[in-house]
Amino acid sequence: MKKREGKKNEKVDCSDELKRYQEEHERLKVLLNVTREIATELQLDKLLLVIMDEVKKAMHADRCTVFLMDEEANELWSKVAHGGEEIRFPSHLGIAGHVAATGEVLNIPDAYADPRFNREIDKKTGYRTYNMLTFPMMNKLNEIIGVFQVLNKKQGAFNKDDEELLNAISAIAATQIENAQLYEQQQKTFNSFIETLASTIDARDPLTAGHSKRTAMYSEEVAKIVGLSEKRRNVLRFAALLHDYGKVSLSDAILKNHHKFTANQYIEMKSHPAITRDILEKINLSKELQDLPKIAASHHEKVDGTGYPVGLTLNEIPEEGRLLAVVDAFDAMASNRRHTERMNFEKVIKILEEDSGRCYDPRFVEAFKKMKLDRLIMILEGDSIELLDGQDLKFLSEYTINDLIFELRYDTNKYNGVELKETFNKYYCRDYLKNRR
Repeated sequence: MKKREGKKNEKVDCSDELKRYQEEHERLKVLLNVTREIATELQLDKLLLVIMDEVKKAMHADRCTVFLMDEEANELWSKVAHGGEEIRFPSHLGIAGHVAATGEVLNIPDAYADPRFNREIDKKTGYRTYNMLTFPMMNKLNEIIGVFQVLNKKQGAFNKDDEELLNAISAIAATQIENAQLYEQQQKTFNSFIETLASTIDARDPLTAGHSKRTAMYSEEVAKIVGLSEKRRNVLRFAALLHDYGKVSLSDAILKNHHKFTANQYIEMKSHPAITRDILEKINLSKELQDLPKIAASHHEKVDGTGYPVGLTLNEIPEEGRLLAVVDAFDAMASNRRHTERMNFEKVIKILEEDSGRCYDPRFVEAFKKMKLDRLIMILEGDSIELLDGQDLKFLSEYTINDLIFELRYDTNKYNGVELKETFNKYYCRDYLKNRR
């Protein structure tokens, strides 16, 4: 009889051991999945959202928020949260504040029964918190850099296994968040560096002040229309800001010339894309920016091979360079540069269309013409943005360059032609400024 009991107990022990093995296996799968999902993301906003999604799934919870410490403001904040916008509050308030201050893990089965719970966030968001698990997030120096807050487990309250799992996820997430913060700071530094370089062009060539910035903004609009990836749009933006940087080496006689160039002056002016490329190639660029010098230097190349500085043809010119060529040409014609007034808008578009297939890639000419008119005006008149009428911009946002050109050419009133032309010309011809004088 005793032997039978021993076998029975042995079966129970084996069953428990198998259950523990399965639970551990499941936990390792969850950790592996979380690690895989967050390991390559370096944009902080996206990373936080990925972490919250993975934690929510792993913990079988309704919501998860990652709060980060803002040491300067003495606040906890989250740029993104399930079910809401940015949350920001003093770092000593609420459950999250307590955990951030003490490093204590708080597993609360009834949030409203805990006096430390800050009900104001629920009131503000309209959400009802029932149970919650709040966990400190620490860096390699054992400093608290943020707090995980997981809300409303779908079956019962959070338990010790949940705490252990979140502890492991927290260590993984903290490392990647620090990497993302470092990357973000490096990006800000690099952006500042690029913008500073671009500003030196304006300082040397006041006749084209603002051209590089406008070209970058037009490039971004067209890049979105044709569906370039975020990474490629980033490279394009830098290339647009620096495409004329080679002009810093040109003489004042060239840069400040209000008249038509002589043959020798024109040759000197044509050297600036190659100089741009040579300068940019000397910068230690990351792998994703390796094409920046070539893109920036190709804005005067033509798809038929007659451009400069190399004479590249369609498929030899980087795609971003072909896009850049269109918006650079537009801004050159549509801005107050070496002529006192802007060129007639219909004529500007007609030139782009006539040179499509010879100078410019038709794909990007057509994409440019799909730009919304409010964005066009906001970029073109960026120096006077505070004077633009909101209602006018809202009206213009309903139409594209194509719509306007159709009305200018055929006068059909299909697109509210009279009002559309008058509203657009009010800003393109700068009549809104004349009325203020």
